[in-house]
Amino acid sequence: MIKQELAQKQQQKLSPLQIQQIKLLELTGLEIEDRIDRELEENPALEESSDTVSDNQDEDSFSEFEQEDNLSQEEMMLGDYRSEEDIPDYKLQQPYYTEKNNREDIPYSEAESFHDFLLNQLHLKDLSEDKMRLGEYLIGNMDETGYIRQEPEVISDDLLFQYGWEIPVSTILEVMLIIQEMDPPGVGAANLRECLLIQLKRKERTQARTYAIRILERYFDAFSKKQYDKILKSLNINEAELKDSIKEVTLLNPKPGNAWESSVVTKMTQITPDFFVETINGEPVFTMQEQDVPELRVSKEYSNMLQSYSSTKGKLNSGKIEALEFVKQKVDSAKWFIDAINQRNTTLKKTMKAIVQIQREFFLTGDESNLKPMILKDVSERCGYDKSTVSRVSNSKYVQTNFGVYPLKYFFSEAMLNDEGEEISTREIKAIMKNCIGEEDKSKPLTDDLLVKELKTKGYDVARRTVAKYREQLNIPVARLRKEI
Repeated sequence: MIKQELAQKQQQKLSPLQIQQIKLLELTGLEIEDRIDRELEENPALEESSDTVSDNQDEDSFSEFEQEDNLSQEEMMLGDYRSEEDIPDYKLQQPYYTEKNNREDIPYSEAESFHDFLLNQLHLKDLSEDKMRLGEYLIGNMDETGYIRQEPEVISDDLLFQYGWEIPVSTILEVMLIIQEMDPPGVGAANLRECLLIQLKRKERTQARTYAIRILERYFDAFSKKQYDKILKSLNINEAELKDSIKEVTLLNPKPGNAWESSVVTKMTQITPDFFVETINGEPVFTMQEQDVPELRVSKEYSNMLQSYSSTKGKLNSGKIEALEFVKQKVDSAKWFIDAINQRNTTLKKTMKAIVQIQREFFLTGDESNLKPMILKDVSERCGYDKSTVSRVSNSKYVQTNFGVYPLKYFFSEAMLNDEGEEISTREIKAIMKNCIGEEDKSKPLTDDLLVKELKTKGYDVARRTVAKYREQLNIPVARLRKEI
């Protein structure tokens, strides 16, 4: 039986401005520039301000960071439709930006891509039209490391299914061998073993290289697992000869395609810091990244238009009412966007200020051992934002210090207690563990059990499973794979 009922319940919904702020908060400096450009194109009520700012507003000092923000939430949420003169222009370059620091990006040249380099070599070969087309296909399906991962039989089936090309496996193997003769050496291999063998066989033959080829051809599995005793016994060679052979292999390039990077990859991997931390008068001072973006304001034309329509609202026909709704929607959207950008930068400023205060000693010295345990809650309590907001700020953001560029996530770590009962960062333990492994005897590398004992002597009581977890997080292999002759 269907019946109607009335029920009251509380429900929390995000306002359009809050949704804007959440989305913008996660963007990096370069992404926010692109987002602003897109908004300027899509919203005619939003425009660039031609006003210039005096030099004294661009100056930055530590005292400005200590000042509380005077802008209230009510002032930021512009609900009425005031004229442009009443609406304060929003400046993207806040007083905590600095324009006088000459931090110029290092330009780079657009280089020839890896695949173009291979295609140019292929086109110099005297091949039939079918083989040339097949070579172009194989190069196009090569991964960024320079490998052709698919089996020739699979390639033959794909060509028949996708393009209707009936090409025998023998022809595919023939063209693959032609590609493997190209530069860089090792390109076109199916796997690591084949890649290394191609490079070795192209070099002048020596005794060490001869042994290295035999090792890769017959004992590659044992070599990859560093089972050197088995190789010594099977090849009947001494340790010096094995060491020379291993050295020849280590000089090879396991990923020949990595020598080339496309312009897209170069741009994506180029890090632009969102913050800068410098030491001034013995104190860490942070500034925000100078962004090549315009100052924003609500269009005066649209503000006047909205004011004019609103004053004669009762006399408007249906067409004018639609125009009023359109103008109102665009002006609202422009104000929301300006306020969201304003709130984004305020949030970034407060959050970074809290991080700098907590990790003050690290920013002064650059010493990992000075990193304090810090979780999202610690920053949240200092800056007054929710943990989810702090998480969004720290995601994909970078800070440039006197000691290098770090992701903001680098400064977050759990706490542990040392023998003296003091709280220390897990990052400090990782740094000490990494140092122990770096100084170990490579012929007898430290096992996880031995690492536990080493850390114990230094005052850190860490379980074996925790040591194994930290070692894996540092991308350090087990002792057996770190062994050297």
